[in-house]
Amino acid sequence: MDFDIVIVGAGLVGASFAMALRGAGLKLALVEAQTPVAAGDAWDSRVYAVSPGSAMFLDSLGIWKRLDQARICAVHEMLVHGDGADAQLQFSAYESGVPELAWTVENRQLQSLLWQGLEHQHDLELVCPDRCEALQLRHDAAELTLASGRTLHARLVVAADGMHSWARQAAGIAVERKSYGQMGVVANFSCASAHHNTAYQWFRGDGVLAYLPLPGERMSIVWSTPDAHAAELLALPADDLSARVAEAGKDALGKLDLLSPALQFPLARLRAARLVAPRIALIGDAGHVLHPLAGQGVNLGFGDAAALARVLQEREPFRDPGEIRVLRRYERARAEDILALAWVTDGLQRLFAAPGGGAAKLRNAGLNLTNALPVIKNLLIRRALG
Repeated sequence: MDFDIVIVGAGLVGASFAMALRGAGLKLALVEAQTPVAAGDAWDSRVYAVSPGSAMFLDSLGIWKRLDQARICAVHEMLVHGDGADAQLQFSAYESGVPELAWTVENRQLQSLLWQGLEHQHDLELVCPDRCEALQLRHDAAELTLASGRTLHARLVVAADGMHSWARQAAGIAVERKSYGQMGVVANFSCASAHHNTAYQWFRGDGVLAYLPLPGERMSIVWSTPDAHAAELLALPADDLSARVAEAGKDALGKLDLLSPALQFPLARLRAARLVAPRIALIGDAGHVLHPLAGQGVNLGFGDAAALARVLQEREPFRDPGEIRVLRRYERARAEDILALAWVTDGLQRLFAAPGGGAAKLRNAGLNLTNALPVIKNLLIRRALG
């Protein structure tokens, strides 16, 4: 057998999973079509709100302490505004008895550090750049044929190749998919007023706008909005876009100036019919994709990586890592988190997208009621903390 495990996809989730198996006595390969781009000095438009649970996982890999502390920002408070004048929900780290609710971290910073770690991992072969062209799952092994002509044999294939996962499709695993007809518009701005480590979110008639604090007087946005409005935003000159984002955010941070080009990505809900089958397991966006309004997509993926690595390390020594009975332990371990977050994010998106005065009264009353009930707020925070 060439390898115990072949991982397809070296994004944040696939790379972290490979590192989590470092020293586990397993022979690994990681197939990736593109070499990650170096982090560089420019601020990355793609920023994640990393939960404390995910930070602990990254710390166990030796990654968290290597992040440039001048480029990450703690989130101490979050203010959520409904589309009614007085509808508001507030989350506070202090009131919840935790140091931070999350940290904002740039995608390229994390990706670069993970890749550096992989390059020095002795039980791992990096197969990059190369891509998969054929997959056969047999009772005793999986066979992957690559574009380079090389064939890899493994006991287990782990699909970490994103929402449009080639490995998932090649394995014949069905998905439930729903397009929201929206784009996520992301960009970074300097702001005239200090953010005080506060994240903001507004549920608006044209979508959901989030401000995420960055170090210094900077912040990043994710504006989940209909396709036509996203195209309009991306066509605006920098000054006009800055003014539009400031106005939409009720001038909470004063005048804004664009720091990085605005980018967009399509928003959809996706859930695989199953996370495992004989010889294959799905992690991250290959298995589930959420609306970004809760900011939990990457955290859910890190949770997958940590859980699957733990199951494989704790299996009985005689157990084949690709055996379905082993893999189902991982699927069961992740079922509750995936279902709960999918239900909450999709439900909120539909509730705030619904037209009509009745729906508006219901959703805004719900925000205010939740804000008035500390027990419910703390339950929501604990789940978000991971």
